[in-house]
Amino acid sequence: MENPQPTKMSLLKKLLALVLAFGPGIFAIGYTIGTGSVTSMIVAGSTYGMQMLWVLLLSCFFSGILIFVYGNYTLITGETALFAFKKHLKWGKLMAILIIIGIAFGQWNSLMGIMGISSNIIYEIFAIYFPQIAQYKYATVIAIAVVVTVIFYTLLLIGKYTFFEKILVIFVTIMGLSFLISLFLVYPLPSDVLKGLIPSIPEVQGGKMLVAAFVGTTMAAATFLSRPLFVKGKGWTIKNLKEQKKDAIVAAILVFVISAAIMAVATGALFYEGKPVTQVLDMVNTLEPVAGKFALTLFFFGTLSAGLSSIFPILLIVPILIADYQSGELDTSSKQFKRITAFACLFALIVPIFGTNPVEMQIVSQVFNVFVLPLVIIGIILLINNKELLQGHKTDIWINLSLVAALFFSLVISYNGITALMDKLA
Repeated sequence: MENPQPTKMSLLKKLLALVLAFGPGIFAIGYTIGTGSVTSMIVAGSTYGMQMLWVLLLSCFFSGILIFVYGNYTLITGETALFAFKKHLKWGKLMAILIIIGIAFGQWNSLMGIMGISSNIIYEIFAIYFPQIAQYKYATVIAIAVVVTVIFYTLLLIGKYTFFEKILVIFVTIMGLSFLISLFLVYPLPSDVLKGLIPSIPEVQGGKMLVAAFVGTTMAAATFLSRPLFVKGKGWTIKNLKEQKKDAIVAAILVFVISAAIMAVATGALFYEGKPVTQVLDMVNTLEPVAGKFALTLFFFGTLSAGLSSIFPILLIVPILIADYQSGELDTSSKQFKRITAFACLFALIVPIFGTNPVEMQIVSQVFNVFVLPLVIIGIILLINNKELLQGHKTDIWINLSLVAALFFSLVISYNGITALMDKLA
């Protein structure tokens, strides 16, 4: 009679241990699946159905390869990415500076959209229970954005790597479960899923930009460049090459599964109803009649968790890159770290204060992330094929071929992004 309870506790502890044991790949998921990714997937699914699934699949495959090689390079050499670029590559210093500027611009623009979407979602949750605040919507959204920003900045100042990792695990777990459960309630036709694996670009206005945004969010250069510092923060060494490989594979698979689930829910609930999303709350107003309040609530919490799980990594990214460039070590207690993250927090409040459409801001910011991607791929190809640096560890030919394919893919998408932005500005 006394056995069942310990067994239940044992299973619960094992499940919790499994979730908390997730490695630096949790940061890859945090960077990749934020509100920028969620927004792109929802807009794509609601507007084009599953037509963009092939872009997502390719992006996640190449992303997994890049996460793996950046992590491996650090475990073998002990060096981080931008520091190695500056030290070993002929034009490495210039490359590193351009990468820092490009990623800072793309990620901080994304942060504005994240704060706008997250603040609006929290406001809507409050409005359900306190409808009287509707007349103070603007002030309430700003107040929420300020409170969220202050909380996250405070957590940044008191936290270390392991603390950040645990916070992200909680948000990513909630996010993943929310979207996957929603998929069981609202789903697309199997034939549309199969068609989505055939490469094609929607021949409509905004189609090219959305493709570029897809790649910008799922092949985020920030994900790969931050990998070395997070691997070092985990305490991994050359003895952990197998764990690093497994962690990279799991991260890439989870990014694909969760992102595809978001697109599929938007397809099943909105595309078949002919209701494309252009504003944050479009997905709320259109999802509820089709999917019901339960699915709506799940999707709400999934989107909110995606936003909150991205704030930590994005606030960290510029201090990480600068520290990487300078020495390859991140000190979260330094004045430099505190000042840069404080500026990023203030930058994040622009969309809530000025009321810009956060959905459009998210898509445009993801497009900008694409432009530094070729440099990030070229840099690591040169480093991992330097025999002296790798100390006898030979890079597999299939890894090299995959990186060359990823470079070609990134160049095509970058060109696509440039033409999309020019069409938008014309």
